[in-house]
Amino acid sequence: MGFSEGNNQAMSAQGEDGFQVDARGLPLGYPLRPDWEITPREYVRRKAAGEKFIVVDVRPQSGRDIASIPDTIHIPLQEIESRADEAVDAEGSCVITLCHHGVNSLRAAAVLRHTGVANVLSMAGGIHLWSVDIDPSVPIY
Repeated sequence: MGFSEGNNQAMSAQGEDGFQVDARGLPLGYPLRPDWEITPREYVRRKAAGEKFIVVDVRPQSGRDIASIPDTIHIPLQEIESRADEAVDAEGSCVITLCHHGVNSLRAAAVLRHTGVANVLSMAGGIHLWSVDIDPSVPIY
């Protein structure tokens, strides 16, 4: 089941791997922290509305080799602090950090905020949730 703009279903759904999501596109019972996270659905909606984003994939290259989403830049988590300047643009676009399940991207978001990047959020659920809820053609690993 993939989500597309205008297809915000009001019931839970289940991905091919048995992973269930609620009406927001989050795992059932997921405690979203909106000041720190953005759901894949919200990212898709806002991007479709014309908002500019910089998506930083903080996974190791081996993870990107298995599954990736378009229009991302790669800065591995262990390099995020020293390469923070690569994650910003002159327009002040929102920076979205992305990892496998959302844990390391939260760490990366915290590091970026600590270095002075103010407009940064973590992709809730990582690329796994992206695969389940947005684009099932992206492999789950």
